[in-house]
Amino acid sequence: MNAREVAWRVFSEEYNSSTLEYTGEGEKPVSYIITPLGAKVNRMLIIGVATDIESLGDKDKPRYRARIADPTGTFYVSAGEYQPSAAASLSKMSPPAFAAVVGKSRAYSPEEGVKYLSIRPERVVEVDAAARDHWILETAKSTLLRIDAMKDAMQMSQPSVGELMKLGYPENLADGVVRALEYYKDIDLDRFRDSVKDALSSVLPGKWSGEEREERPARRVQAKEPEQAPAPPPKKKDGEGEMTEVGVGADEEGVILELIEKLDANGKGAPWDRIVEAAKAKKIDKVRLEEVVASLLDKGEVYEPELGMMKKI
Repeated sequence: MNAREVAWRVFSEEYNSSTLEYTGEGEKPVSYIITPLGAKVNRMLIIGVATDIESLGDKDKPRYRARIADPTGTFYVSAGEYQPSAAASLSKMSPPAFAAVVGKSRAYSPEEGVKYLSIRPERVVEVDAAARDHWILETAKSTLLRIDAMKDAMQMSQPSVGELMKLGYPENLADGVVRALEYYKDIDLDRFRDSVKDALSSVLPGKWSGEEREERPARRVQAKEPEQAPAPPPKKKDGEGEMTEVGVGADEEGVILELIEKLDANGKGAPWDRIVEAAKAKKIDKVRLEEVVASLLDKGEVYEPELGMMKKI
């Protein structure tokens, strides 16, 4: 009888960067998605903000698809007639809501060279912000362990499961790291370290704020995002508008959040063109605005209820 697979804690950026599939041995072989840091994911636990839930089935065959955001990106969850409990939970959930999902990893390849990852949920439960924050801390800890294991493997002339286990790493991680290193070749550990810092900054803002945070290179959330952010706009005197102008060291995210909330007149979200116009009046150009909004999307502070609209969570 096969042992129950561990439910991995993995941020969406690491999971969605995975392209390696592996099938184990035995009478009932288990399929895995192996991440660039060596997590052998068959089952996983995620907690994030359910920003969008779509009903794609009918009364006889219900099927729901959800997007669940963590501070590094978005997971895609799909539940149908064979996951009745999870489907029922998604049908009753009203976005935005904090959701905990335990489920199986899935990969879909519509054509050669293209792979989409999702999660087939076993269980979906609505939780609170404290549960989400705890998951972020635990997932950060697990991710840093995998980064350390991969770094140690990279320094070995011939990486092996046995050598990594001698250093104290568990066998399943050691095996995943060796397979990942052989397959992915050039693995950017700094990228995943930065994603951990971004995640932690959402629950421990004082830890990576101010000058220390600005010294880190910006993580490229979107392909069109410039590698270096433009200089902050000049400070203006208070009282020249309903909100304090953005200045050096000011909280641009807070200003944009306030703008989005103010422009959300009907509860369906703030139109993007009006956000751009309002931000321009605050001396925030469109390039900088896109960077700030991308950061807010990553942190689960805002979401896109429909194309061209932004809504505060």
